[in-house]
Amino acid sequence: MQSIINWLPQKLKRRLPDLDLWVVFPYVLLSIFGIIMVYSASADYYIQNGISAKSYLLKQAVWVAVGFVITLLVFLMNKKVFRNKKILMFAFVALFLASVYLIFFGPNTNGATGWIYIGSFGIQPAEYLKLFIILYLANILSLHQHRMELGDEISAKTTWSPAVIVFGLIVLNFLEHDLGGSTINAAIAIVLFLAAGKNYRQSVAIIFAGLAVFFGLLTTVASKIDVNTSNYMLQRLVGFAHPFELSKGAGNQLVNSYYALGNGGIFGVGLGNSIQKKGYLPEANTDFIMSVVAEELGLIMVVIIISVLFVIIFRAIILGTKSNRMYDTLICYGIATYLVVQTFFNVGGITGLIPITGVTFPFISYGGSSMIVLSATIGVLLNISASQKKKPKNRAKGSKINGDN
Repeated sequence: MQSIINWLPQKLKRRLPDLDLWVVFPYVLLSIFGIIMVYSASADYYIQNGISAKSYLLKQAVWVAVGFVITLLVFLMNKKVFRNKKILMFAFVALFLASVYLIFFGPNTNGATGWIYIGSFGIQPAEYLKLFIILYLANILSLHQHRMELGDEISAKTTWSPAVIVFGLIVLNFLEHDLGGSTINAAIAIVLFLAAGKNYRQSVAIIFAGLAVFFGLLTTVASKIDVNTSNYMLQRLVGFAHPFELSKGAGNQLVNSYYALGNGGIFGVGLGNSIQKKGYLPEANTDFIMSVVAEELGLIMVVIIISVLFVIIFRAIILGTKSNRMYDTLICYGIATYLVVQTFFNVGGITGLIPITGVTFPFISYGGSSMIVLSATIGVLLNISASQKKKPKNRAKGSKINGDN
């Protein structure tokens, strides 16, 4: 323990100049704003139900603080830790066993079985799966690429094994009735497979074309489903297709989200003044927190938040394109895909562009598992950025030593 205490300040002092402020500032701003909005979205409802108004404020503040610590620790780590075979294998086994447990024994929470509860503390394995897919595929695909560049032959088994492992976990995730999480994980995996062999623009075009076709089919199917279906996932589809017809049932969330968006207009009704959060809009502090933001602070604040988030996304893409290491490139593209698709699913769901999938908004929505994984992801991105800044310094030192001044 003492060695860790001594290691942290020394390591931090050396790495602090390499901290990427284009990632840090947006991350901190969004996280702090998220604490404010979680409190605003939950306070009135919980007061009505005899629960402390500060309950979720304190919980989210703790998760954000834990997230900051995790970000710092991951930033300071040696990148070799991310590629450690034993750690990746342990993560795979843990996620596989957790998924199997949830499918057969998981408690039903809002129609899905995606949570493992330890007392009052809930763990959502699907969130951790997102980071695992990024780190695992970046490692295995970059190793394959390196071997091919050296002229080694890659067997069909070697090529297909990572796909079987990853998409097997995604199928298990889908069987937990988690359409949103499984689709995000599939998008990350597809982009990484394509980016490993083709340029990233093609990857982006293919994935978004695929998503457009996918949701186009969902819309067509939803319009033909019996509105009285009792299936949870089908209810979300019919609620998307017939929200006002099912305003007291499957369409309730979307209809109240529409009311929140319409009431807020461009500039909003003022922080704390939302009507829909007072028991009308379910999951106001999680899945539909952006509806509350839109009602209280208006469309202009929604645009600002998304713009700040896209600073991180664009920075990830820039770092990926600048890197001459396939491993770093794939991680950066995976992180960018994760944030883009999750944001699209959340905003698309609350605006009725796509079916509601139960996906939270990054850094703003309440949630411990989500904040921990997002924070670790930011730490990985900062680590890669720092390693890129270090390379020019090392080359400069080498030049001086060799007399190339």
